[in-house]
Amino acid sequence: MSAGADIVRQAWQAKTALLAFNIPYLPMLQPVVAAVAAQNAVALISVARLEWLKFESGSMRAVRDEFERWQRPSAGQAALPGAVWLHLDHIPVLDEDHLRVDYLPLLREAVVLGYRSLMLDGSRLPLAENIQATRAAVELAHAAGLPLEAELGAVMGHEAGPLPPYEELFASGQGFTDVAEAAEFVRATGCDWLSVAVGNIHGAISGVKKDQVKVQARLNLERISQITQATGVPLVLHGGSGIQQADVRAAITRGIAKINIGTEIRQAYEVTLRAASASPRAAGSVPVAQAAVYERTTWLIRDFFGLAGSRPMFVLD
Repeated sequence: MSAGADIVRQAWQAKTALLAFNIPYLPMLQPVVAAVAAQNAVALISVARLEWLKFESGSMRAVRDEFERWQRPSAGQAALPGAVWLHLDHIPVLDEDHLRVDYLPLLREAVVLGYRSLMLDGSRLPLAENIQATRAAVELAHAAGLPLEAELGAVMGHEAGPLPPYEELFASGQGFTDVAEAAEFVRATGCDWLSVAVGNIHGAISGVKKDQVKVQARLNLERISQITQATGVPLVLHGGSGIQQADVRAAITRGIAKINIGTEIRQAYEVTLRAASASPRAAGSVPVAQAAVYERTTWLIRDFFGLAGSRPMFVLD
């Protein structure tokens, strides 16, 4: 791979992190890109399979087309100069409804569409099956010159049933990534980045729960250090919304190089859109919701994660 082909590894080597913003609704993409540009930052624009099946992102092609629309100038519209990278997030082998997914064709489609990094999530499988599936995905990605993210451990929150109380979950270490298994997994698969479970949880994606404020999670920082030392690859934190600021900033110094953000900006969009749609000026509801996404994205980059001005640190192709 060229110097700019793996910006997550660049972040890891610099002991900083990149934010990956998930796009469940297409109108969210423009304000995210605009905020990244305004903050002179670098970020990933991500879409997961569940976001075109259970939300309104449409498809990975629709997200790619919207992404390109804001990267290139057109009649009456200037391109936004943010350093953004298109990432295919969470293509599961076994999905949140426990259905098997034909994952390799989806990864191939992303390569053809121009996505610059891919993720395969085999975390619901037994270790040997996860290794087998991930190795096949790594071979596909590397043949195209792309990095491949994998997942080991159970980052909970997308399941249909209720979660155990968070403090019980954290104290027990239920679903946490095992250090020895992580070392074996990375060695056997050749994956480039590893998503880990260390106290982080996903926001709910269905029913009334999707509007609830997430539990303020914390992280097992020692476990992060141990996994970093055992694997020697950049680590990824899914469920990045709602984690205590001190924990997430400490995690970056210990090997977390990519942090996925979904709930924070999705709820900003949904709540504002509903409130604006209930007003007499409902026709302007989407721009109002986009403004809320811009403000929240700006706050996350600049104030919560302290990543404003980070663009000069990266070599970008």
